Amino acid sequence: MPCRTIAQQKDSEAPMQTRPLRSVLYMPASNARALEKARELDVDAVIFDLEDSVAPEAKPEARAQAVRAVGEGGYGRRQIAIRINGLGTPWGAADLEAAVAAAPDAILIPKVGHPDDIATPQAAIAKAGTSSRLWAMIETPAAFGNLHAIASAVRDTAPALSVFVIGTNDLVKDMRMRVQPGRANLVAMLVACVAAGRAHGLQVIDGVYNALDDHSGFEAECGQGRDLGMDGKSLIHPRQVAPCNAAFTPSAEEVAWARRLVDLFDRAENKNANVLRVDGQMVERLHAEAARQILPLAEIAKG
Repeated sequence: MPCRTIAQQKDSEAPMQTRPLRSVLYMPASNARALEKARELDVDAVIFDLEDSVAPEAKPEARAQAVRAVGEGGYGRRQIAIRINGLGTPWGAADLEAAVAAAPDAILIPKVGHPDDIATPQAAIAKAGTSSRLWAMIETPAAFGNLHAIASAVRDTAPALSVFVIGTNDLVKDMRMRVQPGRANLVAMLVACVAAGRAHGLQVIDGVYNALDDHSGFEAECGQGRDLGMDGKSLIHPRQVAPCNAAFTPSAEEVAWARRLVDLFDRAENKNANVLRVDGQMVERLHAEAARQILPLAEIAKG
């Protein structure tokens, strides 16, 4: 059976992530109750949003609440990111200054279309000397001519870019597309993001699913993202967390198969074998290497 891989492929030069990003939940930072609730959710990461989900008049208070929540902590294993407003907006500079000072796990930069769009945030974090990482929203047509340049722009400089978050809503709008079941009109762009991410050691997070009551549609889109190589999916409601985690966690069957392949290729008698026959299938050593990446994710997901 096929094996899913996790954050980085073996040919990537970047270190493999030790924490999964199966489920990444947007929370409007203007909603203090939502920020509190996030401490109890079985989610891998929470984005305190200062951008799209926050009205202009509420942005200063949202910024203050996001900073306060990061300072108070209590989010356990969950990664915390702050999505700032674009630096060309009236709120972007203040957002960046506050986010850098708060030092969350990551700062998410919206509408990244060119490597220059992450240069200022990168310099600000580097100057502050904090451990925050950079995440980039890929949500504009301009980004797709520059994906590899964006992914590699600050690769050798701390903090490096570590995650692409795909903004499918903005992308559909700017491309003047129609929303289609199955996202046939978006698949090429989604795959391009995964390819650039894998080439440069980034995790890639799929876009949101807007129809909250369409549970089967949501599960199908999670499965599609997983099969396209995504590491996880961005979410807009806590009810989406459990099915998302399930979709991006290796099944018991996959884990058992992965363990079997690893064990077979690790045996002394197979040390020099590049191909083995397993249950009527010809299995190469590269499949065992892919299987090795499943096992850590399975263990991480248990905790």
